[in-house]
Amino acid sequence: MNLKIAAAVTGLMMSLLAAPVVLAGETEDAIAKRLTDAVPGLKISSVQKSEAEGLYEVLSSNGDTIYTTADGAYLFTGDLLKITDTGIANVTEESRATSRQQQMAAFGKEGLISYPADGEEKAVIDVFTDIDCPYCRKLHDEVPQLNSYGITVNYYAFPRSGPGTASFRKYESVWCSDDQQAAMDAAKGGKNVPQQSCDNPVADQYRLGGQVGVTGTPAILLEDGNMVRGYVPARNLAEGLGLL
Repeated sequence: MNLKIAAAVTGLMMSLLAAPVVLAGETEDAIAKRLTDAVPGLKISSVQKSEAEGLYEVLSSNGDTIYTTADGAYLFTGDLLKITDTGIANVTEESRATSRQQQMAAFGKEGLISYPADGEEKAVIDVFTDIDCPYCRKLHDEVPQLNSYGITVNYYAFPRSGPGTASFRKYESVWCSDDQQAAMDAAKGGKNVPQQSCDNPVADQYRLGGQVGVTGTPAILLEDGNMVRGYVPARNLAEGLGLL
């Protein structure tokens, strides 16, 4: 097995979080069975026809997209591009955006640490953040500026080091604080936050991040489901949202 194939198979086998399978017929059922038989541990969320004739789009439970022929014999991973009258469109990313919208809506807004827009709310961004991430801290410094543009910032927990680590416990302490905003501001500023514990959604938010394709922080989800990966200056973000 060459390195590219090995890497692809390894990536597929990392889809460990089970999700309901959405299928539409015998062909989709057969594709799902063939793939899961070939790749033990693969969890499939959905199988549907791609807009590219002859291809089916398979979404794994961790957000990876696989394309396969109708018989499931040939497959590839990566983005499917389409030449249009206005340029090249990323068909796969458009599909991911729709899926992210659905997953975020299903998760809901309860348990977020939010910084509301000043005055009229013109846009909302959902940010998967790590308290110890330098660029997350840089973005946090600009939250007041984002708020002044009419942008509400919702924080979802995504401590990159994972559950059971110091960074993960730090986020839990922030969430369990009486004043979550003050605790978040202090933690993002490098100050110590008293360790606290309570029932909290940090682990659930962390899992959600993996399901919608977060691989690093900050990860900024827009209302249309598109994801901006990494730090973007507040003014540039507002311009991209059409607010300036």
